[in-house]
Formats: sequence, structure tokens, C-alpha cells
Amino acid sequence: MSPTMTHEIHHFNDLLRLADAQAERQRLLLVFASAELPEGASAAQREGFARGEGGALTPLMCVDKLPEEIESFDALVREAREYALPGAQWQLIFVAALMGSADQEPGDAETDRALGRMVEAIKGGTIDGLLPFDRQGQAVQLGRA
Repeated sequence: MSPTMTHEIHHFNDLLRLADAQAERQRLLLVFASAELPEGASAAQREGFARGEGGALTPLMCVDKLPEEIESFDALVREAREYALPGAQWQLIFVAALMGSADQEPGDAETDRALGRMVEAIKGGTIDGLLPFDRQGQAVQLGRA
């Protein structure tokens, strides 16, 4: 999806509509992540985290889906509940699109590599180019004052 399209995305369901409208076949890469305080966090970091600011991102689970495989954000959340580890609660879903061609979505090997790179990027805090959504499906901006 082009950067200009991201301005039209306020909710995860907006993303689904835009993905369905693309001429190229694609896979959506989804990483469910939690935010945690790093070990040895300062008092200021703990206070900020209590207000919903800061913290380290920890990927909990990931999946790739064709846009037509996701009925809605609510359906995705229901499905994610089936695979979530006990006690692991995600706060954000990071999404990226991997483009194919007009008649073929990206292959499994290419998708697996891209999803692995995405997980590592999130672990490292490199989230530029990824679309984050909260537990209600609302698009969020991270790291901006």
C-alpha cells in the first residue's frame, strides 16, 4: 500500500477495504505484540509506562493472511484468542503488506522471510513502515510527541 493510503486508515477494517481494492495480490503480515517495562526501568520510565507511554515491544505471535481471509477486526481478534499463549496479552497488532502480482500473491518462502524480518524489527524497536492498531482496531501513532 502506498504511503498516501495510510492517511485513509483509521481502523483496521479501513485497511481491509483498501487491501481488497488493490490490483496486486498481497498478503497481510500481522504481529501481535505486548509492551513491557525493561528490566531496571527508572522511576520516570515506570511512571510513563503507567500512563501508557514507553516500554519495550515484545512480539507474542505472528501470522500472514490474504485480505479475503480476514472477515473483520473482530473476527481476527476472536481467531487470535484461540492461539494466544496463556497469560500473554497483546496490546498492539502491527501490520505490513507484502505485494505480489496481479494474479499471484507472494509465495510462502518470501512471506516467511518478510514476517521474520518484521518480528525482528519490532523487537529492535524499528517500526517505521508498519501500521500499529490497538485492541479496539484503532490505528495508533507510536513514538510521536
